[in-house]
Amino acid sequence: MPALPQDAIYRPSPRIMALADWIGDPVQAADFPETRLRWRNDRAAHDIGLASLSDEDWLRHFGRFEPLPDNMPGPMALRYHGHQFRTYNPDLGDGRGFTFAQMLDANDRLMDLGTKGSGQTPWSRAGDGRLTLKGAMREILATEMLEALGVNTSRTLSVIETGESLYRGDEPSPTRSAVLVRLSHGHIRIGTFQRLGALQLEDEMAQLVAYCLANFPGAAFADAPHPAVRFFNQVVERMADMAASYMVAGFVHGVLNSDNMNVTGESFDYGPWRWLPKWEPGFTAAYFDHSGLYAYGRQPEAIHWNCGQLAVALRSLVEAAPLIEALNRYPELYSQAMTRRWLWRLGVEPRGLDEDTALIGACENVMVAQGTGPDAFFFAHRGGRGPFADTAESAELRDALAPYTALDSSHPYWSDAAPQSMLIDEVEAIWQPIAERDDWSALNAKVAALRRMGEAMGRRPTPMGHAIR
Repeated sequence: MPALPQDAIYRPSPRIMALADWIGDPVQAADFPETRLRWRNDRAAHDIGLASLSDEDWLRHFGRFEPLPDNMPGPMALRYHGHQFRTYNPDLGDGRGFTFAQMLDANDRLMDLGTKGSGQTPWSRAGDGRLTLKGAMREILATEMLEALGVNTSRTLSVIETGESLYRGDEPSPTRSAVLVRLSHGHIRIGTFQRLGALQLEDEMAQLVAYCLANFPGAAFADAPHPAVRFFNQVVERMADMAASYMVAGFVHGVLNSDNMNVTGESFDYGPWRWLPKWEPGFTAAYFDHSGLYAYGRQPEAIHWNCGQLAVALRSLVEAAPLIEALNRYPELYSQAMTRRWLWRLGVEPRGLDEDTALIGACENVMVAQGTGPDAFFFAHRGGRGPFADTAESAELRDALAPYTALDSSHPYWSDAAPQSMLIDEVEAIWQPIAERDDWSALNAKVAALRRMGEAMGRRPTPMGHAIR
């Protein structure tokens, strides 16, 4: 096998193979009729030493899934259980994806390459294992927008059109197909632990805790007497931060099931997502979420509930008391993360939790009174055009802001005519020329605009629950 060209570093590190006997099943990728490169994220690829791959080699590795040098010998579909809309389902696992490579990034973090739409596995059930091209495009947009807004998210590394016609109930059919590769800091889910707990595999549970502590290090509770307690405290911190990042971004994930919760606190697996058109806690993303379980305003509670399910699984390793104590930290950790992230997006320096919390409340009041969404609100403030009207809510916000020190808002983005946003109408408008004329210019322009917004936002908040490198 030829050596990879080196643009930065490529350091293979297939550590998950130490768990291969029980964490997953060897699988093969589908033999697609064709492989047409539609998206390659060289910015992400550079971090793992793969940006210098030729398009031909890119297609071989990310469309035909030839193993990367000195990496995993083949793909592995991971096993897990999970609660889906609060109903336990033991019949889960990677049904249209797999993990196929691990390497260290430029910051020495262990990173996974995983797929979506790569074919059937033992866990596909009645599914065809495929992904629509529109679904892949939506994942590009979601990950680029979230990354720009400081959310700890997986990144869409590659999208390759595969030449198949798919039939779906929620899209005009037949529709085009694709295989997507995501770059993530691990694919270990809360549901991975739930499976081990349900099957009473205590030795494997202890091995997985040790794997996570070694490969997803955190600073919290380093002296905890039991590894499971240290691990769980770190996960609670990460999940509280992820919940806050969704709220500040105005993002609705849509399907916050425990099998969609990465223990690294990294958001991933984007299906029916939406961004808020206006400040509305009851806004839902998934048409099948009839009760609003995962509505925008209920996301922090849903993520907390999932943390509780991880505690139940870890109960086979350690007594309940320290796990309950860790779980009870979540509300305060969430409040801290909210203020830190909200003030970062607002562009002001923090002053203190009580004062900062009052400022957040004043911002929310303005959005409710004006029928405004977060994108327009934060953009107006950073661009010196807020608070909006001469109302009691605006006066309250002006008073609350008076003692705060502003961050640098000199980037030209803040003088644009309108903010970047990701409402459903724009998503459909970006898809339309792709569907009709195979014209990807609108998508490419949107990604460039989102990255420019990310530059204007400045240094991202450091995710909680991780070691500082």
